[in-house]
Amino acid sequence: MHRARKQFGQHFLVDQNILDRIIQSIKPVRGERIVEIGPGQGAMTARVLRHVNKMEAIEIDYDLVQMLKAQYPGLILYTCDILKFDFTRLNAENNTLRIIGNLPYNISTPILFLLLKNIHLIKDMHLMLQKEVVDRMVAVPGNKIYGRLSVMLQPFFRMQRIIDIPPQAFAPPPKVDSAFVRMIPVTNKGAAILNPAHYELLVRAAFAQRRKTLRNTLKGLLDAEAISSLGIDPAVRAETLSIEQFAALANRYSQQQ
Repeated sequence: MHRARKQFGQHFLVDQNILDRIIQSIKPVRGERIVEIGPGQGAMTARVLRHVNKMEAIEIDYDLVQMLKAQYPGLILYTCDILKFDFTRLNAENNTLRIIGNLPYNISTPILFLLLKNIHLIKDMHLMLQKEVVDRMVAVPGNKIYGRLSVMLQPFFRMQRIIDIPPQAFAPPPKVDSAFVRMIPVTNKGAAILNPAHYELLVRAAFAQRRKTLRNTLKGLLDAEAISSLGIDPAVRAETLSIEQFAALANRYSQQQ
């Protein structure tokens, strides 16, 4: 039997009722392009394959890859660190990939940003994450956990928490609660941002030092006069701004370039 490896952040979901609820929320259909990140021992994989003729998965653990290949002939496997995976190798058409997975909690935020960069390929995502991360993803302005992750994802995805999952549903149990979330690309909201790269740059700068005001954090990108011209007080902190205000700031920066 495979032992969970700490270096890969492995916690395998074993609760059968929760697995059934997850598959019900994904609703896999034959012919769809489903890609699983971190299939682990194949608990979710096996259930999805009952509904589709084949699927793909990205797994870093070579031992698990060999086990999965032997058990699931309908599974196409890529042995790779997800953070180094090039999604163009899938040769996917736009808006066709359905991404599922139990993300390693120690690298879940970088994975989310990687998926964001490939959003044009994605139809939807159903992901297991640390509950605290999901809380941050859906946080609203003024909340202490509202930050870069919230502001980077909300213009581009409609997000819905499906189910909260306790540690005892996993083997070995993590030290935190988990949550399963649905993420659907919302291209018309993202279109309000003139340049996504500029938006990312500005958001990163704004939250680099949370206790400082916009006048200080955006120095070198936008001066106080430019910030004020948008009806935004340069003396406020980033955590008080709405998504629309961040988009306005980023668009102003784009116009200056």
